[in-house]
Amino acid sequence: MSIHPLAGKAAPIEQLVNVPRLISRYFTLTPEKNNPAQQVSFGTSGHRGSSLLCSFNDMHIAAICQALADFRQQQKITGPLFIGIDTHALSEAAFSTAIEVLVANKVKVVIQQNSEYTPTPVISHRILSYNRQHTEQADGIVITPSHNPPEDGGFKYNAVHGGPAGTDITSIIQQQANRLIEHDMQGVRRIPFAEALEQVEQQDFAQAYIDELDQVIDMDAIAKAGLKLATDPLGGAGLAYWDKIAKRFDLNIDVVNRRVDPTFAFMRLDKDGKIRMDCSSPYAMAGLIDMKDGYDLAFGNDPDFDRHGIVDPHYGLMNPNHYLAVAIDYLYRHRPQWQSSLKVGKTLVSSSLIDRVVNGLERPLAEMPVGFKWFVDGMLSGEIGFAGEESAGGIFLRRDGTTWATDKDGIILCLLAAEILAVTGKTPGQYYEQLVEKYGRPSYTRIDVATSLEQKQALTALNATDITAKTLAGEEIVQVLTHAPGNDASIGGVKVCARNGWFAARPSGTENVYKIYAESFLGEDHLAQLVNEAQTLVSDVFRAAGV
Repeated sequence: MSIHPLAGKAAPIEQLVNVPRLISRYFTLTPEKNNPAQQVSFGTSGHRGSSLLCSFNDMHIAAICQALADFRQQQKITGPLFIGIDTHALSEAAFSTAIEVLVANKVKVVIQQNSEYTPTPVISHRILSYNRQHTEQADGIVITPSHNPPEDGGFKYNAVHGGPAGTDITSIIQQQANRLIEHDMQGVRRIPFAEALEQVEQQDFAQAYIDELDQVIDMDAIAKAGLKLATDPLGGAGLAYWDKIAKRFDLNIDVVNRRVDPTFAFMRLDKDGKIRMDCSSPYAMAGLIDMKDGYDLAFGNDPDFDRHGIVDPHYGLMNPNHYLAVAIDYLYRHRPQWQSSLKVGKTLVSSSLIDRVVNGLERPLAEMPVGFKWFVDGMLSGEIGFAGEESAGGIFLRRDGTTWATDKDGIILCLLAAEILAVTGKTPGQYYEQLVEKYGRPSYTRIDVATSLEQKQALTALNATDITAKTLAGEEIVQVLTHAPGNDASIGGVKVCARNGWFAARPSGTENVYKIYAESFLGEDHLAQLVNEAQTLVSDVFRAAGV
């Protein structure tokens, strides 16, 4: 993809979303019943859309919440339902709808006191903390489209295990929600917002989470090192957390951006010229990168704080794959209470440098499809010590080897970077350089290729035998995967591996594109060759399928 000329620069005023119009459309537009683009659809991260496209509107959220209330009743889930929201404009609107429907269905709803914003990992942490102490089980909702543009909304259900619900649950909710919309919302129970809010319990999720951070991070080491840290919350749900963390553990953290603005006008434009709060993008994070020389370390998060971006004073914004490799190597060498049998979890499209690091640690690898839901069971049981994905998300166990959370936690991944510097004297970037000296330097890319719905379906239906090529970028193909080695679940596409490089291709769940992930240990020219051959192989598949 070519880089937009405004990438890394401030957004022009005319590009900012019209928030009043966005909210008006949420409450006034009605989705077309037979239009697939306007139906409830749970992808890898819940239902997402925009009120301007009639794909995230009041009817969608009311139907989803009624379906969820029905599901809870069927499953005899009688504990509280914890709700967190991020700072997107549609999150506030969807919160109102959710409260009206859930309370009308006699669900025990609990929110952050004063209706404040709540990061995704805090909801996961709260669910698990409650369920350890009670027989009746709790679950939760996070209303967020993650790092998506300001005009988007998102709704994610976290089940009683604390993590994102799997397709066995979300398919039930999705189908029931679409049936309710098809039948003009008959069966949806609802009461006025003011009346519903009076019945909602409010708690301080933030303090309960912050007080336990030293159980997962060596906060004393960070404090004693006297590090000068900076953070840009990118206007997200955890902005208020950093001051509280600094005060609680006596850390020197400078919050360089304290603005919360539903237009996200303070953001630098992403590589495609869009406003996107992607803390793994050097263009979106350009503002913080410009400040890197004034701090020992800096970091940022996306609006729901389940992702992390680490800015090294020597190397700038770290590639997410690079930092995951560093985090894994450090954690498995500096957590003496962790069992030697603990697996390392990674998505199938994350860097193979991780594979080499894990092999060097003599630990078992659990390679899963894209989607954090695949790591939930392993994190909950304590079978997996660390799980991470290529899009800058990760989670790991407490220092004593017990479960912290079962969803991605951008806060602890940022604090871990500070711990690494405090304990080793090396920044994460310097630590990474040590790893590549030992294991080789990877070149990694991900691109989007325009495609049709029929082609996306053909890619999803691939079998390993459909790939007839014998070589990839000059090397013998040693493995073709359509199912993940870690759990034999379908990856919804294909991964083709040679000795020094690989590519994976899988359709997007929300856009008419398929994604190519590729990595080479032989340099950028070899990487370009991998991408070209990947597109050729996928085109051959489409031709064979007649699409």
